[in-house]
Amino acid sequence: MGNSYAGQLRTTRFEEVLHNSIEASLRSNIVVPRPVFSQLYLEAEQPLAHNGRTENDDEDDEDGSESNSPPIPYQMKPPPEGCCTTDGYCQAGRDLRLSSLASDSLDVLPGFMLIGLKSPALPENLLVGAVDHRFLPDERGHNALLGFSGYCMGCGEKGFRYFTDFANHINLKLSTQPKKQKHLKFHLYRNNQGVLVKGAPICWRGHGKIDGRIRQLSSSLPEAHATSDEQSTSGALMHSSHTPSSYAAASHANGAPQISDTPHSLTNGIHAASSVAQTVINHSGPGRPSATGLQTNAGPPKKRHKGWSPESSSSSGLLENTGKVAPSSSVLPSSTVSANGARLDASATTSSSQRSLTTHSPSGLSVAVPDQLLHTCGLQPVIFKGHGPLPQLTGNFSEVLVSSLLQSCYLSSQTLPRVYQHYGPSPIQPLSTEMQILLTVYYLVQLGPEQVPLIEDLEQIFMRSWRESHLSEIRQNQQPQIPATQGRHYGIEAPPALPGLPQHLGLAPQQPLTPSQLPWLAQLAASSCGEGVVVLGEQVGSLAQGLQQMFRKLMEGRFENTNYIVVIVTASGHETQSCVVVTGKHQCRALAENMFSPNEGLREINHQLSSGDAQELIQFCSSLGQEGDMDSLLDSATLDSNEPSPLSSSQESTEEKTVKNTHSPKDSHSPKDRVLPPKETCSEYAVEWRDIRPIQLAVARKLLSHVCAIADSSTQNLDLVSFDRVNFLILVPPSEVTFQQTVLHLWSSGVLRELGSVEQDCVSQREAERYVVKMDQSAQVRVDSLIQEAHSNSYTLYILVHDHAHWDVSSASYCNTDTGLGLVDQLLNSRQVRDAPNILILHVTSFPFALQTQFTRISPYNEIHWPSSFSNDVDLYHERTRYFGVSELLESTRSGSSLPLMRCDSSFESMASSLEERFPKLHSAVIRTTVLIHHYCTALMAVSGRIGGSHNLHKHTSVETLGIVQALLSAAQQCPAHHGHMILLRIPSLALAAWAHRRLSRVRRQLGLEESFEIILGNPSQPLNVGHSFIDQIKLWLKIQESDWVPRTYLELEALPCILILSGAEPQGESLPRSLKYCDLRVVSCSYLQRTTLEQELGLAAYLLKAESRSPHNTGPGSDLLESDAEKLSSTDNEEEEGQENGKSSPVSSNQPLQSSPDVGALDPSPTQSSTSTSPDAPKCTVDTTPSPSRAQTQFPSQSSSQSFIYHQPSLHHPSQSIAHTYSLSQPIFQQQILSQNQLLAQTNSQPYFQTLPPHQVSHPPTQSLAPVRPRRHPSKSTSSSSSSPRASSPHLSCSWARGVSRPPSVLLPRSLYDIITANDGSGLPRCTSFLPHMSVAWASSFRPLLSKMMTCTEQSLYYRQWTVPRPYHMDSSNRTEGRSDNFHPRRLLLSGPPQVGKTGAYLHFLGILSRMLIRLMEVDIYNEEDINLNVQFDGVHYKPPNALWPDPDVMKTLPFDYIVHDPKYDDISLVYCPGYRPASDANTVHQEEVCLRRRTTRIKLSKYAAFNTYHHCEQCHLYLGFNPRYQIYESTLHAFTFTHLLLGEEIQLYFIIPKSKEHYFSFNQPGGQLEGMRLPLAADRSPNCIKSPIFTPTTGRHEHGLFNLYHAMDGAAHLHILVVKEYEMAVYKKYWPNHILLVLPPVFNGAGIGAAHFLIKELSYHNLELERSRRQEGSGPISDVWPFIILADDSCVMWNVVDFDARNGPVEHAASLKQVLQHMEGCPDLAHYGLCGIRKWSSRVLAGPNQRKPFSRGHVHDFLLLNVDRSQNIQYDQNRFTCHDIDFTLRLHSAGLLVCRFNNFSVMKKQIAIGGYRTFIIKTKMTDVPTSVGPSQYVCAPDSKHLFLATPAQLLLEKYLQHTSHKLFPLSTKNYEHPVLSVDCYINLGPEVTVCFVSSRPHAVNICTTGLLFSGLLLCFADAFVTPSFLKKFSFLKGATLCVISADRSSLRQTVGRLELEEEWRFRLSDEFQTANAKEDRPLFFLTGKHI
Repeated sequence: MGNSYAGQLRTTRFEEVLHNSIEASLRSNIVVPRPVFSQLYLEAEQPLAHNGRTENDDEDDEDGSESNSPPIPYQMKPPPEGCCTTDGYCQAGRDLRLSSLASDSLDVLPGFMLIGLKSPALPENLLVGAVDHRFLPDERGHNALLGFSGYCMGCGEKGFRYFTDFANHINLKLSTQPKKQKHLKFHLYRNNQGVLVKGAPICWRGHGKIDGRIRQLSSSLPEAHATSDEQSTSGALMHSSHTPSSYAAASHANGAPQISDTPHSLTNGIHAASSVAQTVINHSGPGRPSATGLQTNAGPPKKRHKGWSPESSSSSGLLENTGKVAPSSSVLPSSTVSANGARLDASATTSSSQRSLTTHSPSGLSVAVPDQLLHTCGLQPVIFKGHGPLPQLTGNFSEVLVSSLLQSCYLSSQTLPRVYQHYGPSPIQPLSTEMQILLTVYYLVQLGPEQVPLIEDLEQIFMRSWRESHLSEIRQNQQPQIPATQGRHYGIEAPPALPGLPQHLGLAPQQPLTPSQLPWLAQLAASSCGEGVVVLGEQVGSLAQGLQQMFRKLMEGRFENTNYIVVIVTASGHETQSCVVVTGKHQCRALAENMFSPNEGLREINHQLSSGDAQELIQFCSSLGQEGDMDSLLDSATLDSNEPSPLSSSQESTEEKTVKNTHSPKDSHSPKDRVLPPKETCSEYAVEWRDIRPIQLAVARKLLSHVCAIADSSTQNLDLVSFDRVNFLILVPPSEVTFQQTVLHLWSSGVLRELGSVEQDCVSQREAERYVVKMDQSAQVRVDSLIQEAHSNSYTLYILVHDHAHWDVSSASYCNTDTGLGLVDQLLNSRQVRDAPNILILHVTSFPFALQTQFTRISPYNEIHWPSSFSNDVDLYHERTRYFGVSELLESTRSGSSLPLMRCDSSFESMASSLEERFPKLHSAVIRTTVLIHHYCTALMAVSGRIGGSHNLHKHTSVETLGIVQALLSAAQQCPAHHGHMILLRIPSLALAAWAHRRLSRVRRQLGLEESFEIILGNPSQPLNVGHSFIDQIKLWLKIQESDWVPRTYLELEALPCILILSGAEPQGESLPRSLKYCDLRVVSCSYLQRTTLEQELGLAAYLLKAESRSPHNTGPGSDLLESDAEKLSSTDNEEEEGQENGKSSPVSSNQPLQSSPDVGALDPSPTQSSTSTSPDAPKCTVDTTPSPSRAQTQFPSQSSSQSFIYHQPSLHHPSQSIAHTYSLSQPIFQQQILSQNQLLAQTNSQPYFQTLPPHQVSHPPTQSLAPVRPRRHPSKSTSSSSSSPRASSPHLSCSWARGVSRPPSVLLPRSLYDIITANDGSGLPRCTSFLPHMSVAWASSFRPLLSKMMTCTEQSLYYRQWTVPRPYHMDSSNRTEGRSDNFHPRRLLLSGPPQVGKTGAYLHFLGILSRMLIRLMEVDIYNEEDINLNVQFDGVHYKPPNALWPDPDVMKTLPFDYIVHDPKYDDISLVYCPGYRPASDANTVHQEEVCLRRRTTRIKLSKYAAFNTYHHCEQCHLYLGFNPRYQIYESTLHAFTFTHLLLGEEIQLYFIIPKSKEHYFSFNQPGGQLEGMRLPLAADRSPNCIKSPIFTPTTGRHEHGLFNLYHAMDGAAHLHILVVKEYEMAVYKKYWPNHILLVLPPVFNGAGIGAAHFLIKELSYHNLELERSRRQEGSGPISDVWPFIILADDSCVMWNVVDFDARNGPVEHAASLKQVLQHMEGCPDLAHYGLCGIRKWSSRVLAGPNQRKPFSRGHVHDFLLLNVDRSQNIQYDQNRFTCHDIDFTLRLHSAGLLVCRFNNFSVMKKQIAIGGYRTFIIKTKMTDVPTSVGPSQYVCAPDSKHLFLATPAQLLLEKYLQHTSHKLFPLSTKNYEHPVLSVDCYINLGPEVTVCFVSSRPHAVNICTTGLLFSGLLLCFADAFVTPSFLKKFSFLKGATLCVISADRSSLRQTVGRLELEEEWRFRLSDEFQTANAKEDRPLFFLTGKHI
């Protein structure tokens, strides 16, 4: 059982004949569109239900239908035994007839309505029942919940959940299935005598029958309103934008009940009852008459034709307007409109029916426009050009408007998409001219009398007709495409039903429509609507003749009831010509206003106000009928209060006096006269808008990630690492409030202090103003200054934030500089900004559609969309607030259980419509504003109590306005601090807003309310002007001490009771406080209906709710769950389930009165709603009221409780008692309610505000004649449960403001906008989403799909990018380049998010974290560790003086060699035994895995001499890198280099990759020939800009992060830098470092460690040294003078430092270039005496340590080495080593007698790099190629055992095994420093618990003295011939000491044991032999252990 049933037309005999004749003609062979007949019946609106079917698919045909099939038999349930079965009685025997119950007092439960039921057995009477109002439709046939809920008014039995059961109970005795829409016929109400009578029929969407033949709705109210079509017609007018309109919204089609054309006075629409039943017949659709202004939908004929499709619905939906531009550009010419990117050209198509549409009139043809046309006819006709040239208009042509929009539509629909233009003579052809004209006629026919035609609707009709005509061909062409999925495909797909589209016009056409058939088919179609549409086609030889005939008949009054005249010329041998003339008054008025651009419309309004044209209207509104004149009443009120009266009662003179004599509130009171603010404070007041929210942090991080993505891209358009600071400029619209608002946000965010822009801790707002600029003429200087500053400061990144970016998208070439438009294009799109590499542009907007076109400058990858706070009911960001936006407002209108937050005021609409008819020459904005201000003034007079009780003022205002004013005045009285609400009046015209401000201010002054609330005029170009007394209040609330402080933003008006009149053509980003309670948009323009325009007006009501009182699964009006997906446009609701849930869980309905509350008038965020206030969820003829206090926090759809107006009046005899008058909410006679309210208000003259009482003090009056509903004595479940919030349920919550912050504001809209916004299009989206997105763009093609409901924001952006093009005056129109990649500006971002959601705070936080990131990029993590093992006890010789420049070899030889390793990275290795050293007790107890975790680092800012990785790209070093794609990629050549090494016993072949630019460092046998070697300088060479030593950097795994860019470190010095890489990494290093020399190791070393790299570097260098000496000897040069040094540098060395001893405060360390360090070391006079030099590792505490006075020392050196390859010729690095190779090499180098020197006055900083490096080892098994957790004990195994083999080098396994298990292998050595392990000729790490004593077996080796030293173990690793038995016998060992002999194989192991005679002193066992866990092919290592005997 549903609520949506389509009516079906029951034709008369005439209609049947017409049916047959048309069908016969259409079935003939000469007429193409066979199913045209079905279009004479406009099918009913059938919105899709949730299962994909229409809601009435499952309904049976009504009785009396034309179907010949018998009705389905139905057997009713037999009644229980003993029950009454009499007709008119229920089964309990109670009488239900209306005639019997008319005078009885009936108690109706809250939420139920009395309904008259039709019984087949009692046709002359009605039965009385009570039905839940939620299951009944509203006056438009909408919003009835599915199902039924009712109870019997006879016996009172309740709980009927099915209409079948209820029908059985009341004895309907039906033979067919009971359906509620068939039997619930009329509303019942009590008349003036209190008698229950039949009221308005229930609007079941065409089911009401009158006269048995014609379905027509009668009047539903005793009072007459303006026609509902007039109220619901949008200002959506014809325009050149091509908005898809495949929606099925038909608010007039099911429209509100219509009243006769009786004249209206300016009251609440109360008229004589005699007009109730008047029914004026007018043809509003084909084949069916309807009431005037009403258009009902009739379903298809019962005998369904083949062409009729039950699922395709057509409705006369409301029409949209996509906006109006200036007349000069309102028409899109064929040369500028694109269809899928192709220019629209009539010659582009091949159809013979597609004629040229010439816009120039031929010479000699003209039409004279009659004089006095406007005066005679009262209208200004609009002529739409069609096909053919329009004749020239002469005479009084100024009274005729001409538009080319229809012609553009014709032309656009005749241009096929590009995809169909590649098939040559394809059967796919555009619509013919004749078919276009015929479809146009059908479209005009189906329009209602008050509807305005819209080009977008017609365009969609053409598109659908074309698609259906070529359905098979289109599908064939679409077959190669990927199958479409909903919301993801933007191809050509058939849309749902379109309004007015002939559903099957053109399905498989057999012959084209001929010109001879066109006139009579058009006339035949037009005849169905009477005189609504007239076709002039017969005997019309030309357009001039047709227009002349039209003008003549128009002047004769013959077209008085005609809205459209279609002129068709089908002369033989000529092309078909046509035009459409609009002659309907309403249509002409709307179209005429829409012909203006927004600015022209505002100028017209200003002209009417300044010229006095509106004076008559103002005077008319001032009249109150019998009550007198408003001014006189105000004067009397002023005189009564001893105030001076105005000198004149005329409005004009009054306003002039007000301007001259009444100053602004700011100046009207002297300090002495001001009323000081109260001393009481409100504990519930808190301002939280300054807090940054988690979701804003997330958006800021998303912005940062996009910036990093630009920097990381291969295009290198943003070099982040080259910037060291951020500067910014925020561009805002030229609104003073927006400017100050942004400054306030910036000042309070702390960004300026964070960026270092100001140094003061307390930044003034004046400082912040330097970073914000209004986009006016002053912006030019500011932006130019920033460009110059950016050009001179290349290290600063400048961010241009363009806030409210959709405000100005005009092209600078099309705009006058005086208008202020085009500045964005002129400044941000200039070449200087575009080409500046350090300027990034961020566009921020809530409506990005104008920036998403085919020619946009913003890449889709650079768009950032605001995320949703919720996903699957999970709060993603844990917000304390919840966003309530446009989608939530729409959801509140569909909830069906509570008063919607968004609604319209039908009473206001009625008054405005009547005055529009009375004053046809005035602009509608003038009329509506005048009416609105009149309502507010009247409401102020009524509520203030200053006007005498005899004056009934309530009927001169609307109940909505009355409730708003009452809430405004009463809210401040209930808070001790006088906190109140803000009322927003949106009046776009500045002149009208100024007039409204003067008028309201005068009324407020005369009523003595100047201290009660403020009236603020929001002029964008002016600062706020607030009265002194109110400023003092705000300062007290905000605790501001500054005496000169004044509020500059609307946010600072938080809790101030005020009326804000916001003017300006459109909002410019002003944020409103949370105290906003009502957003009155009743006078916003309805003419320019683009998506941006509508959504930004609705965005004023966007709100952040407190979220603590709402659980995530509750989806109330303030819930973000209305958008289930993070980026969905809207949500999917289940109305049926929701309705059933509401019905079961909420016994309290929306019209049930609650007990009185402390907050009577001001509590309700949604004002009272009378019978004149229409919304989908508010039942007709009810006064809806304020909710209970417990509902102020939350409102759930499943809960519905509204409170009636309760007026408290102290008793005259008992002041302590109050009487609460509670009136029924379901009274049908609103006039009686008004009278009753007037009587109550008249009693309150002595008290201007309503007093409040606690609920227990409220008494209820006895039953009166109005039959009030009994008050609820027990709170319902839903109401009691809604008080879960502690704040909501607190009895001390007396502040109305505090209760209101958790409820969004109510929004009042014009009827036309309300109907458009609440309607859905064919895809299920709100209708406004399918509008043209912005007036500056146009649709690219008529053949576009619709937006899908499932599209994300990203897909929506792609949709607009594909289907919209900028108009010529759009700033992106010039961005048309052939290469798509060049269209996007590389440094331009777009941030989009809902209005008022917090985008400003997000991008300000982004600026802060961007600055921190740049600082982070300029900083590196440096190892900052103190040296270990420093407690050396031996006496040494200290080198003096401490500031010596170079070491003296003789002195250095006297210094003892420090065997101890002090580098902290070796904290986990074995100590090297050194006599005289005593380790600390807790030393060497740290495990290796702990070292990396606890290594200390410090963040250091990079100096200008730092080394960089591949992410650094600055202008200075790009040639050095050769990487930037803007420069040439340097060519490299691969050269092989082979040399023989005796130790390896084979030739070693290396490869050099040498860039062309570096070949001069090498020598070749001929140019480009065989590589011979590296060129080496002479030792005597001196060059200040050259480094002599080649720099070798071995690296692995750090192609991105290795610090190989030494350009800045070398300070420009020439140097030879060679990267030593493994063979498998050659390609990737060459890619990242194309201008570096690469030395590629042989493949055999791919698995080797750092020892192999250093071994090959050293041996290669020595071999090259010999080659260079040979080469110089051949050239007769000096041999020994060749420079023998090389540099071995780690790939993590980032900076170098030098100690300055000349500083005043002692030694100071500062940054130095690597050039300075190396040139100083290379300049050492005796450098050749040293075998190895190094520098110390940097530490922040080293200067305070014991080594600060040692400029040089002998010991271990690491990481940065200067190696003498000549002197160290016989000492090689161990090529097999992975760890501690440098310690081993240094010990062997020292034992060979070579000097090792460390320059302690230089230090190297090492960057922490977590990626790659030689210390990264992976132990993995042989079976799997993934790392496994294998313990160190498994690294070795017994020989020949079945063990898990590891795919790891044997040497690495051995080193790791010894490191981790030596404490078990050498048990006597554990923590026994006095008895170390003797290691011969090598150093191996045995773990931190074992001490190693290194000795060399070489003759003349320098070893420590071991006399008397007992060793706890002996380690022999690959013992060579120098190790002899006699050598070993020099050392003594402890008993039980451990021996470990290591060899390459088992054979050599045994040979070593035998050769060294080890078995004499050592005991071996067979089980003591081991091998590494390697397979045989991997060559495992073997070792043998033994014990000393």
